[in-house]
Parts: sequence; structure tokens; C-alpha cells
Amino acid sequence: MQNNNLGVAMKLGMRRLASGVCILSARTEDGELFAMTVSSVTSVSDNPASLLVCINKLVSQHDYLSTQGTRFAINALNSNQQDLSNLCAGREQGRNRFSIGAWQQDENGVPYLTDAQAVFFCEADKVMEYGTHHIVVGKIHQVLVGEDDINPLLYVDGRYGLLMRPE
Repeated sequence: MQNNNLGVAMKLGMRRLASGVCILSARTEDGELFAMTVSSVTSVSDNPASLLVCINKLVSQHDYLSTQGTRFAINALNSNQQDLSNLCAGREQGRNRFSIGAWQQDENGVPYLTDAQAVFFCEADKVMEYGTHHIVVGKIHQVLVGEDDINPLLYVDGRYGLLMRPE
């Protein structure tokens, strides 16, 4: 169970860590709608209510998304939204990423999914650069929680998974 190459061991270990699949959505400074699939999202604090998301520096809008004050939404996906996750993971660019899904916009023009498990409306509060990514702490201003059963889309070992509940 030992691997002497730390980078390889880290990647192998992370493949065993399941995460919920989310879509980060925003309206760019040019007014364009933007969405990308993210799996590196976690809570930071409940006072102030905040979460963090990691954004790869190779993402086309990484400079905008990692600017303090930027508004964005984190949409926690349902298990039946795998196609939407794939679409926003890079198979289509720009507005085409909004070709499927129940999208609406909030009062600030930030797009969000009305049928997500939950939607966290945030404003970038703190940004830290680390390695290949920006770590963005988003101050949460509003949360919408879906009324359906809790049934998140998960990602583990390079593929999607479902939550298995004991009977």
C-alpha cells in the first residue's frame, strides 16, 4: 500500500475521495453567461456563511472568477443531472452550456438551476493562489434548497456515482 512517488500517490488517494458534483455559474464582466462543472467545493464557516471553490488557472474566466466581489452561484447537482455536468465540463463552450437544464437568473443576472439539490449565491470574498488553482472563498448571501429527496450526483474514481442508502 505504499507509493514512493508523492504526486502519483496523492492522485490515487484523491480518486478514492467521493465528492458532490456542482456547477459554478456566473455572468461575466462582459455580460456573458458562464458555467463550469466543479467538484472541489466545501463549506468554510457558518458565521459568516461561506464556502470555497477551487478554480483551475486554465479556465477561460479564471481571472474574473477569482476577483474579489465577483458574484456567482454554486449549483449542487441531482443524480439525474449527469448530462448537464458533462456539458459544463468542457464539451460545449459559452452559451451552449445553457442549452439544457432549468436555468433562471437572479436579480443580479447570475444564472442558476431551479432544480438543483441546493444553490448557494455567493460573492468572492477572499482569493488565494496556490499551485495550478485559485482558491476562492465565497461569502454566501442566499441559499435555495430543493424540495426533492436528497439524491446528489457524486464523483469518485474518475466516474459518476450515486448515494447508496441502507434499506
